[in-house]
Amino acid sequence: MRKIKILQETDYDAYVDLSLNAYPGIRIRSTAEKEQFRRRALNMQADPTINLYGLFENGELWGAMRLYDFQMKLHNTMAFVGGLGGVAVHLLHKKKRVAYDMIQFFLSHYKERGAALTALYPFRPDFYKQMGFGYGRKLDQYCIKPADLPSSGNRADVTFLTAKDRSALIQCYNRYLTQTNGLMKLSNFTLDSLFSASTLKIAGYWEEGELRGYLIFQFEPIEPNNFLRNRIMVRHIVFENSRALHGLFAFLHAQQDQIEEIVIHTQEPDFHYLFHDPRNGLHPMMPPVFQQSNVQGLGIMYRIIDLPNLLVQLQKHNFGNQTCHVRFTVEDSFFAEHAGSYDFSFVNGRLQPTSAPPEVEISLDVAELSSLIMGATTFTQLYRLGCVQISDADYVEILHQMFYTDQKPICLSSF
Repeated sequence: MRKIKILQETDYDAYVDLSLNAYPGIRIRSTAEKEQFRRRALNMQADPTINLYGLFENGELWGAMRLYDFQMKLHNTMAFVGGLGGVAVHLLHKKKRVAYDMIQFFLSHYKERGAALTALYPFRPDFYKQMGFGYGRKLDQYCIKPADLPSSGNRADVTFLTAKDRSALIQCYNRYLTQTNGLMKLSNFTLDSLFSASTLKIAGYWEEGELRGYLIFQFEPIEPNNFLRNRIMVRHIVFENSRALHGLFAFLHAQQDQIEEIVIHTQEPDFHYLFHDPRNGLHPMMPPVFQQSNVQGLGIMYRIIDLPNLLVQLQKHNFGNQTCHVRFTVEDSFFAEHAGSYDFSFVNGRLQPTSAPPEVEISLDVAELSSLIMGATTFTQLYRLGCVQISDADYVEILHQMFYTDQKPICLSSF
């Protein structure tokens, strides 16, 4: 008999073995490291926003996953969002619908609790795309020489942050969150991890006694056998204004005497305007004359599980000042109860109850619909690429304006 339930402490030895076999990239080489992994899982479970679930077949653990209760800034609304991470399947029980059943449970679990949206980081984008998850914003990775960063900012206002600055960091992040589509509120587990990780450093920019920006980074060797050659890996940057950003960049610029490269991960699309030389040093030429500045990666994916509920949550959002009666025909082969047609009326950009017949019908997969409503893409782009069908092409511009946002979603949470 198959059952999915929250893991108990007595299940954690089996959970550790299952996870390490499912993720061989986790380098656990000793009993002490294995125990540390176990304690970390228990600490996660202690956070009220994180739950570890297992799929049991006749009492044996065949699969596991982590479920996260997120509060996400979606346009101008705080939305309850379900997060999924750490999906692991026993090596002996693959191709037995273990992942399928766990993800079905995940979607139903959050729909029953009132969430309309879910999110995850895929181990393979195509795997989760088939399950209806749509792409979020791409991540840019720049590899810049410290001397090519701007140095005009005030690095005298930059200090290292410690656990005593926890409250200031939360306040800074929350102010940034109010300005930023897609950010999740920080969990206690995340904050504890930031300040306890021995390899991470946090540099913060202060302005009139308030933390206005920070960056999280670590040192890495360029050559494993040469301790003199190192780079700084910037995991992410939070900044409330340009003074904070330039102050933090001035701090990084000053490291050029010992640091050869600064590797910056960002979802800001225009960072190349800041760098004296934005090229990454690899020098491949793309025709006709384009030089590589950064590499990009697909990461976080989003999935709508209850379209009517989601649009009700966005009642205060202005859908481009547009007035239109729209029928959404949603294709959803994985979560069949969500598939179907939904009629909505928008008046001057606001969702309104209506019984009026639709003026236009759009048909698309739930994956593309999820990306569209998140603001990760535009209706015009989906139409041009053939990813959406519309009953009357005269409405393309109206629908483009309805779902357009100049702020694509950013996510700085790892899960």
